[in-house]
Amino acid sequence: MSPIIEARNLTKSYGNFLAVKNLNFSIQTNECFGILGPNGAGKTTTLKMLYGTSPLSKGDLFIMGMNARKNLKTIKKEIGVVSQDNGLDPDFTVLDNLIVYGRYFRMKSHEAKRKAKELLRFMHLDNYMDMPVESLSGGMKRRLTIARALMTDPKILFLDEPTTGLDPQARLWIWENLLNLKRKGVTLVLTTHYMEEAEYLCDRLFIIDKGDILCEGVPSDLIRSTIGSEVVEFHVEMNDLEYHLKKIRDRFDYQIFNNRIRLFVPINQQAKDIISEVTSDNIVVRRASLDDVFLKVAGYDPTSSMGDLL
Repeated sequence: MSPIIEARNLTKSYGNFLAVKNLNFSIQTNECFGILGPNGAGKTTTLKMLYGTSPLSKGDLFIMGMNARKNLKTIKKEIGVVSQDNGLDPDFTVLDNLIVYGRYFRMKSHEAKRKAKELLRFMHLDNYMDMPVESLSGGMKRRLTIARALMTDPKILFLDEPTTGLDPQARLWIWENLLNLKRKGVTLVLTTHYMEEAEYLCDRLFIIDKGDILCEGVPSDLIRSTIGSEVVEFHVEMNDLEYHLKKIRDRFDYQIFNNRIRLFVPINQQAKDIISEVTSDNIVVRRASLDDVFLKVAGYDPTSSMGDLL
């Protein structure tokens, strides 16, 4: 099956600064694809090129088989966008925010109203349809923003950090609704700082930093290949750090964060074998996660100097 999105040498430059560097990737139909990275890594820049608000500096981009350079107007009719800022109009009610948006796309008034009410029910906002937008909580506003992006029945939904700043309950609620959209056939492309969110939602993802893709794949595969099965984490006194490093440096893959050491347990090894090498009263053994992958490929460098670590 042909990918619904295909990027070839996707590049974005601002003068002499390369924000995104020759990215090559593809996204399949009905997939949730994640773009992860630290602040300033190029996530939002990449997403904006995909949904057409930032022109490509170099490379080729195909959306639903169409060349994005030549068919942008047609493509925009088939996609929905949830940007970092909600961009809701405070002068309109909840319902009218959706109706007015639909009218931008030349929906007839009665059709826009019918669709808006349907989406408000889907997002559990139908009891608030006649209320002003400013009366909504942050989580409700985010749900309304997603509903607005769905007014045109998009085949692809782009989401730039869709749950930033929300409480855990609101975040989980949005996750479940996004999965429901995926079950209905909508392809999802999202950026996020929450590794738990990416692990929960994404079929595949890549981690980007300084405009380059550092790794790409299925979250569970990346965890196994990059970290292993478990992580042994323990606290050491700074005066004893070098002592511990001498014991583990050539034997285990590890990271250091201030005065905590994380040892990565390979798939074919048991945590108890590593614990026997550790002299600490504060040992935690936990499942390896996408957080560990992110920190390993885009975070601290354990080979850096002690001064950098401190």
